[in-house]
Amino acid sequence: GWSQAWSQALNICSRRGIKSPNINVKDWWRTGLLGCRRFQSSVVNYSTLLLEEDMGLLYVGARGAVFALNATDISDNTARTIEWEASEEQKQQCLSKGKDDKTECYNHIRFLQRFNSTHLYMCGTHAFKPLCAYIDEESFKVSSEFEEGREKCPYGPATGYTGLIVDQQMYTASQYEFQCSPDIRRNDPYPMVRTEEAPTRWFHEADFVGSALVRESEGSTTGDDDKIYYFFTEKSQEQTPYYSHIRVARVGRVCKGDRGGLLTLQKRWTSFLKATLVCSLPEYNLHFNVLRSIYTLPGHTPHDTLFYGVFSPEWKNVKISAVCRFSLSEVQRVFDGPYMENQDSGAEGSEYTGKVPDPRPGSCITDQLRSRGINSSTSLPDDMLNFVRRHPLMSQQVMSTEQRPLLFRRTTDYTQLVAHRVEGLDGQNYHLLFMGTDDGWLHRAVEVRGHLHIIEELQLFDQPQRVDSLVISHTQMSVYVGSPSGVVQLPLSTCNRYNSCYDCIFSRDPYCGWDGQDCLDITAQTDRSNLTQDVLYGNRGCDNELVQHRSRSIMVGDDVLLQCEISSNLATPVWTLDGSELQGYGLESGFRVGTDGLLVIESQPEQSGEYTCHALENGVRVAVVKYSVTVQLPPSAPAPPPPTSELLSPRSMEAMYLSLITILGGLCLVLTVVLLYLGFCLRGSHRGKYSLRAKRHSSSAHLDLKTISSHCNGKGICNGNGVSQQPGNGDTHKGGFLQIVPREGQPSPNKDPPPPAPPLPPPNGLSATLPSVLRRMHGNSYMLLRQSEAESSSPLCRSFTEELNTILEKRKHTQLLPKPNESSL
Repeated sequence: GWSQAWSQALNICSRRGIKSPNINVKDWWRTGLLGCRRFQSSVVNYSTLLLEEDMGLLYVGARGAVFALNATDISDNTARTIEWEASEEQKQQCLSKGKDDKTECYNHIRFLQRFNSTHLYMCGTHAFKPLCAYIDEESFKVSSEFEEGREKCPYGPATGYTGLIVDQQMYTASQYEFQCSPDIRRNDPYPMVRTEEAPTRWFHEADFVGSALVRESEGSTTGDDDKIYYFFTEKSQEQTPYYSHIRVARVGRVCKGDRGGLLTLQKRWTSFLKATLVCSLPEYNLHFNVLRSIYTLPGHTPHDTLFYGVFSPEWKNVKISAVCRFSLSEVQRVFDGPYMENQDSGAEGSEYTGKVPDPRPGSCITDQLRSRGINSSTSLPDDMLNFVRRHPLMSQQVMSTEQRPLLFRRTTDYTQLVAHRVEGLDGQNYHLLFMGTDDGWLHRAVEVRGHLHIIEELQLFDQPQRVDSLVISHTQMSVYVGSPSGVVQLPLSTCNRYNSCYDCIFSRDPYCGWDGQDCLDITAQTDRSNLTQDVLYGNRGCDNELVQHRSRSIMVGDDVLLQCEISSNLATPVWTLDGSELQGYGLESGFRVGTDGLLVIESQPEQSGEYTCHALENGVRVAVVKYSVTVQLPPSAPAPPPPTSELLSPRSMEAMYLSLITILGGLCLVLTVVLLYLGFCLRGSHRGKYSLRAKRHSSSAHLDLKTISSHCNGKGICNGNGVSQQPGNGDTHKGGFLQIVPREGQPSPNKDPPPPAPPLPPPNGLSATLPSVLRRMHGNSYMLLRQSEAESSSPLCRSFTEELNTILEKRKHTQLLPKPNESSL
């Protein structure tokens, strides 16, 4: 009954902390993700995002439509729409080419960028026939005729693609036509420039994931040119110690002012070079050679630019992701290094050792070249251009800054990431990353000392779906997530979700600080002197806090679960008993530790005490909850023996002697009374209470048992004094109420008339309790008795049946043995 509530919960989507597993649906729906806003419409595939910080607008390209959303709140009702769907005729042509009518035969917006101060430029696949058009920003309408887009936009929605508009020039990289090779192109108004295909192919089944403009001309002392960097994965042709795989991650670059050669490489890039990106775990010989996403983080100067990339191994159906960081200075060092030998010559994986032409192949036009009369690429000598044509690949690899991934995650497939800088209370700049997964999660992490510390994991959608795009707004303090079903807006940080000092400090969120009572956003505080933060270590600045106390009382042999809810997935639960840490948790320890808490199995008295659950994180133990556990004994169970030291004390020995003497005296008294009573009952041939006589014959022995009730003798009529009046001298065995079974008792040879019955004992005397005493003494040693029918009885007498019922009724309320067994009665 919660499916509808679950879908409604997505409108407020969220959850604190990174402990995502086992979340209760009701709790998830009730708490909600603070500050989450959504935009959805009748279309799907919201894959292209363009943020205009100054205008406060977020432009979204989807399938068949473009939207202009309020960047402050994308869920308000001010969204404007341009509908642009392929015609039915074009869809039929797409179907006739054998394309998928559910995905490919639609108009997917693949490119959406600002062209100038008044217009945007967009391109769509248009059912496998790409088109492009300009959008008037003020009216938000298409302001021109649709123009041919096959040189600017890919044909399919899933083809690798990246594009930029730089100074009103469009730089794109993709596999444009259906059967063409991947290509990097610059379109009008400059003359079109593209990559070379012969005699050496510059790309081998390349899949482009991103591009970046780095204005290296700004502040350059050499008069260098701006450059566009492209990131892709392609089929490998070389064999190196790092890469002997089929596919490999690359970075390529071109100069913005490149116009191609005059005769050689005419309308081809003269500055194109590419190098291998290495993201690996050397100790495991594990290489992440497929690039999934790239993000460029500008620095204070162009040379401080950083590139963050998401990588995965080439294995199929294995979800493993790694995040590596590369510096622009390292990329430039590799591009200034040796070249790889011509791959068509058959010398695979060898470094070129011959003479390198001058000017250096692949370099941009600088002041030094201008002083030599080379003012553009059309003036470059042919020997240099021929060398570039045959040697586009560099010999050295671009290594990640830490020589290993910043983050390595199993069972996670990251699809997108973005990053930005945040200044902490300590004055240092920290890099905060947002990473989207293929199943609709968003991970927020901070880079600390060469590692990524995940602050939280957020589930954005009820149904798994990939994160297609991410954009960060510093002005709106928001991150925008594009997906197949819609767009989600989330705050960069929600510090008020942390309810304690430890939660606030341990999160290591550079946005959050603890003021003694609340976790606050430091960017909103003018006075930060009273705030505490520890991003580097995440374990300093908190005093001991109040701990929850709970009590548990259980019986011996019972199981009890002591729950401990730890909000952080990075914390490890540690349990102590009376201050001593519980070790092992083996099969014989009596304890089990799980995600829910500590399970005490078949508890024993020695397991009583104070149990404390600690959350261990960053080397700090924080008490979460304490339990006072008491293991009680059953009411009838004997108390456990005291320790040996107490048994040997003089006071204990004296008490034991007195108790023993008292018990023995009581037993002697009871035994004396019983013997006197039995001797009185067994005199002569009287029909007393119980008369046992054993007779041995030649062949067998028999046992006679004669009894009457406490008030009746034999089968006669009970007089007022309790004396039975016999009507005749019948057989002895016929005069009683009970006879031995299975063998009938023989008649007594004594023919004398029976003496009168002894005086009756008091009603509450020994005769009333004797059966119970006998049971206590003899345990289950009973003889099976058969009751005879009484001919008549006086109203003043009770039959044996009534007497037995009375005794049994009393026994219901008196438990003589710990485990009574009435089966033999």
